[in-house]
Amino acid sequence: MTLRTLSLVSALVVCGSTLHGQEATSPVVKRSAYEDLQMFGQVLNQIRVNHPDSVDMHELFMAAVAGMVHAADPHSFVIPAVRLVPGKEAALREGKLQPVPVSFTLVGGSPVVVGVAAGTSAQLLDLLPGDELVAVDGATVSAASAEELEIALAGPKGSAVRLTVERRRSDGSLARLEREVRRESFDEESAVALATLLDSATGYVRVTTFMGERVADDLHAALDRLERAGMQRLILDLRDNGGGNVAEAAHVAGEFLPRGSIIYTSEGRKPEIADTGRVDRSRWSTERRYPMLVLVNAGTASASELVAGALQDHDRALIIGRPTFGKSLLMRGFPMADGSILELVIGHVRTPCGRVVQRQYRAITRRDYYRLARAERDTAGRPSCTTDAGRRVYGGGGIFPDVALPPPVVMPRWMEDVEEQQLSRKWAAGYVDVHKATLASAGGFANSALPASDVADFRTFATRQGVTIPIDAAADSALRVLLMRRIGAARWGREGAYRVEIAHDAIVGNAAANFAQASRLLTREP
Repeated sequence: MTLRTLSLVSALVVCGSTLHGQEATSPVVKRSAYEDLQMFGQVLNQIRVNHPDSVDMHELFMAAVAGMVHAADPHSFVIPAVRLVPGKEAALREGKLQPVPVSFTLVGGSPVVVGVAAGTSAQLLDLLPGDELVAVDGATVSAASAEELEIALAGPKGSAVRLTVERRRSDGSLARLEREVRRESFDEESAVALATLLDSATGYVRVTTFMGERVADDLHAALDRLERAGMQRLILDLRDNGGGNVAEAAHVAGEFLPRGSIIYTSEGRKPEIADTGRVDRSRWSTERRYPMLVLVNAGTASASELVAGALQDHDRALIIGRPTFGKSLLMRGFPMADGSILELVIGHVRTPCGRVVQRQYRAITRRDYYRLARAERDTAGRPSCTTDAGRRVYGGGGIFPDVALPPPVVMPRWMEDVEEQQLSRKWAAGYVDVHKATLASAGGFANSALPASDVADFRTFATRQGVTIPIDAAADSALRVLLMRRIGAARWGREGAYRVEIAHDAIVGNAAANFAQASRLLTREP
C-alpha cells in the first residue's frame, strides 16, 4: 500500500467514525511537551548532519528561542548574553553615554520606529512610526532586541549618528531617507511641554511622556500656575504620549481623583502579580475639581492609557479623540544562566471598572499588530463595563473615547516629499536667521498668519528642490501651518512648535463645546 493510499484510508476512518454517530474528536492529537522537545532535538540534529552549509548550532538555537518568545506576544523579547557589551550598557545606565532619542521595536527581525522622544531635536527630523531602520552610519543593522539596539546606538552626549530608514508612502512606494540624529537625554526637559490659558478660563496642558520621576510634580506646578491665573476648566492633552512610569501616571491621575480611588488593577499567572493601584493623597491635600477634557489618539499608549481610563471610569473627565493604541501589559526581566535576559510579559493591567486595555495580538502578525494601531475601530465586539455613574465604556483595544472624532486626513504626497527632504526645516532655519528681530514672542507668532509672500517663497524654494506644490487654498492652508510650526520650533524650541500647533488645531479649537457635558459628569447628571 502506497503512502498516499494509506493517508486516504486514515482520513476515511476518521470521517467514518464521525458519520456513524460515534464521538467526534479532533484529528489532531495534542502533543506533550516531551514530544515537542524530542522533535526539536531531532530537527536540530538533522540540520547538523545533513545540511550542506556550515551552520552555527548556537545561532539556530537562539533563533528558535527568539521565535518561541515572539510567538507568546508582540512585546516579550530575549537579549542574548553574547550580544551585550557590559561596559557600554553600564555606561549608558550611569549616564556616561547618551541614547538616540528614538524608540524602536523589532518586527520580523527588523527595527521599526515606534516614536521619537518629545522635546528633542530628533522630533524635528520627520522620523515617523513605521519607518524601518536599515542602516546605521552606513552599516547594516544587527540587533536581537530594541534594548540591544539602544545600547548599540548610544554614544557621547551631543554626538550624532546617521540613521537610514525606509518608509512606505501612502501610494505604496518606498522611500529611503537619511537622518543625522543627535544623542541626547530625553528626561532633562519637563514632560509638561506646554501649559497655557487658551482664554480667560480655559487651561491647556500638554504632557508628552510619563518617563522620568518628576512628571506629576511638573504637572502639579503647572496647574497651580494656571489656577492662579484664573483657570476654571482644563484640557489635558495626552495625544502621542507613549507612556512610561506607571507610578507617575498614577500620581497624575491622583491630581483629579479622591483619595483611595482605584487607578488600575493588575493580574497574572502568579498571585503576587495581582495589584491594585490607588490614589495616594500624601503628595497633596485634595483633588482638583473643575470640568476636564482629555485628548487622546492612536499614539496614546501604555501608562497614558491608564490615566485616560481611570479618569473615564470614575466619570472625572470627558475623553475626546481617537481610540488609543491598546498596550497595557506588565513586563519583568529574568536573567538566564548564560547571562542572557528574558524580558517577559507577566501580566495584564485593567482600568478601574475592569476593562482590558491591551489590543488583541493573537492570530495576527507582529507587523499588522503595529500597523493596525491606527486603523479605524469602533465599539463592535469590544469588552465593556460601566463607570461609577453607570455609563457604558469600552476596552479590548485601547481606550475608546466618549467623543470619537473622524480619522486624521491622509498627508498629501507633496507634503510627504517636503517632509522627507526636510525642506520646511531647512527653509525655516534661514527664515528665522533673517526675521529673528521681528519674532518677538511664541504666543504672538502662533496667533498670527504667515504672509502669502512667505508661503510663495517656500513654494519657489521647494520647486527648485524638485517638489511641486499645488496652488490652491487647501495646499496654502496646510503649508502655512507646517511652515509656522517649523519656524516656531526653530525660534523657540518645542514650546514654539506646540503653540503654533494648538493655535491652528481644530480639535483644540472646538473642544470648548464639550465642556457642558464634562460639567455634568462632575455632578453625575445623565
